[in-house]
Amino acid sequence: MSAINQERLLQVLLAPQISEKATFIAEKNEQVVFKVASTATKPEVKAAVELLFKVEVKSVQIANVKGKTKRFGRSIGRRKDWKKAFVCLKPGQEINFAAGE
Repeated sequence: MSAINQERLLQVLLAPQISEKATFIAEKNEQVVFKVASTATKPEVKAAVELLFKVEVKSVQIANVKGKTKRFGRSIGRRKDWKKAFVCLKPGQEINFAAGE
């Protein structure tokens, strides 16, 4: 794990994914959902979450999300593809986004 550059870890996590589904998953499975860089790997996501939030991570699942096709008047455009990471925390661990440090 020490081989992963600390600057890189700070760029891996882009934002927490706040949605109804993400909230349900957080309550049921003790998981947190993040939007991550499209080049991010599971070990990088695990190390980044442990570094930034000072919690222990049990596992990470990553999903590629396809960008939606949208219309702008006559022309058709497409949103970017992005990556979503489901971070499973060890029992007793919690990430609180409301509390500012």
